[in-house]
Formats: sequence, C-alpha cells, structure tokens
Amino acid sequence: MIKWALIFAAISLVAGLLGFSGVAAGAAGIAKLLFVLCLVIFLVLIALAVMGVGALRR
Repeated sequence: MIKWALIFAAISLVAGLLGFSGVAAGAAGIAKLLFVLCLVIFLVLIALAVMGVGALRR
C-alpha cells in the first residue's frame, strides 16, 4: 500500500511540474489517504503484536 502512495505522490509531482494542477491535487489527495491508511494499519498491527507478546509471557 505504501508503494501505491509513493506512486501517486510521484504522479502528483510530475503533474504539478507540467501544470496539471487538478490532476496533481487529486493524486496528492489519494497519496495522503493511502499513507494515512497504511500508517493506521501499521499502528494497529504493532498494538496487536505487543498484546500478543504480553499474552505469551503469562
């Protein structure tokens, strides 16, 4: 998923350089959404891993 966020960020940069501001804004929005979604999933998995390690130590 982070791969797609980076792809959309690159598309946004290229579109911005070429003057396609609408496409750049759309791609940047998608990149931000994917990055936040990836970050949330990462944090949830870290929390689950910590809880799992705690349960194994009992």
